[in-house]
Amino acid sequence: MQVSRAGLTLGCTLLLACFSTTSPAQSVTQWQAQQLEASRKSELIMHEAESRKGLLAQYQVMRYAHVKYNDTAFRLIFGQYLSWYQTFIGDYSDASASFSIKQSLAPDDHASPLASGDYSAKSALDVIPELAKNYHAVFFNEAHNVPMTRILTVQLLTKLRQEGFNYFASETLYQTDTKLQSRGYPIKASGFYTEEPIYAEMVRTALKLGFKVVAYEATSDAVGDAREKEQANNLYRDVFKKDPDARLVLNAGYAHIQKSGNFLGGSSMAEYLHKLTGIDPLTIEQTMLFPHQVSQDDHPYYKEVIQSLHPTEPTVFVDKAGKPWTLRNGYDVSVFFPEQQFQLGRPTWASLGGLRKSFLVSGDRCRHDYPCIVEAHYADESPDSIPADVLVLDPVPLSATQDDRILFNKSEPNGMLYLRPGKYRLTYTDQKNIVLLEQDITVTADAPMATPSASASLQLSQPPQA
Repeated sequence: MQVSRAGLTLGCTLLLACFSTTSPAQSVTQWQAQQLEASRKSELIMHEAESRKGLLAQYQVMRYAHVKYNDTAFRLIFGQYLSWYQTFIGDYSDASASFSIKQSLAPDDHASPLASGDYSAKSALDVIPELAKNYHAVFFNEAHNVPMTRILTVQLLTKLRQEGFNYFASETLYQTDTKLQSRGYPIKASGFYTEEPIYAEMVRTALKLGFKVVAYEATSDAVGDAREKEQANNLYRDVFKKDPDARLVLNAGYAHIQKSGNFLGGSSMAEYLHKLTGIDPLTIEQTMLFPHQVSQDDHPYYKEVIQSLHPTEPTVFVDKAGKPWTLRNGYDVSVFFPEQQFQLGRPTWASLGGLRKSFLVSGDRCRHDYPCIVEAHYADESPDSIPADVLVLDPVPLSATQDDRILFNKSEPNGMLYLRPGKYRLTYTDQKNIVLLEQDITVTADAPMATPSASASLQLSQPPQA
């Protein structure tokens, strides 16, 4: 299995730093050793999952392992691995709950943008393209198990392309997928986090807009500082050395994009790239000011802004001179995401600001075989493409164990896909990777918002095939 380590090394390092001990009787060394062993076990389980055919079957391996091993160190580490697979199957709420980094007030945090009255809240969709006009590179970061932190980047790609940006680089992409540009969409062999539909949509959108898409992840076994340096060298070689006038949009995890400050005892990728090129990127921080499943994990400033302003879209703050507010040094802009709203258990931010329409699917097509995964592929893409959206239908909680699966007069579950207007191939598959039913569907630009009772919104271009 070829798994990009984008974010994995950082994630484990964060855990080791944030949870140095569990009890006075346990030394830091012992606790770290337990976590390293948990990381090794997590890797083995993920390898086992990857050997199974079908995304739902892979997730089942991860889910049952999480139930089987319940020691603290394992749950702490493996929760991050599990959360990635939960994003792959569209279970965004559980993904956020399985792994969460508490955002506390740090000593070096700047004062709240509400503290002085000098800053005004503005739409990130309007402010960031204006700021980007004066830059050769715009770097976005993300939390790998929180696809909400990808939606703004997807929405901004069109405006940034119009401003002259012509390269898009993604940390998670594999350099071995040499046909990605010509094919026009990602497949499983394209990357790791791109198995999540919104990330795949980010790459797909960049390709459709005419960006030159670049994979820059380290191909060696380098970790920490060496990995950051290799990433920067790859970006320099494949972008700015070939095209000194290139304008780059980049998506990376967490602090890889920070321009100053301590980073794993060395320098970040962004710092190394600056040394190579002299380019000062516009850095957009998106991993600290979003809603967590447990509100106690929210940053205090996030709570203040939500309670005071109730934003309905990604929001940034700028002063009267147009200078943006940032939570911490090393970043130019910090983004506040709005509170989550849900429809049939799925967050409405998956609509990508209205670019995608909600589309109702019903469990009666699963033939009472649960759990059942529903995948929507673009009609003009191959069957191995990453779905435009995916969800799992189940009348009992998806996190339930096999022993919990006792149904008493449970009705067929409904679910909501979010899809751009267009034609799709809809596939219902069981946990043994057996296709239960296929449909061709059309999502229209004027499609109404689907509700559980709005079955008419299921528009079939041909009868379902048995």
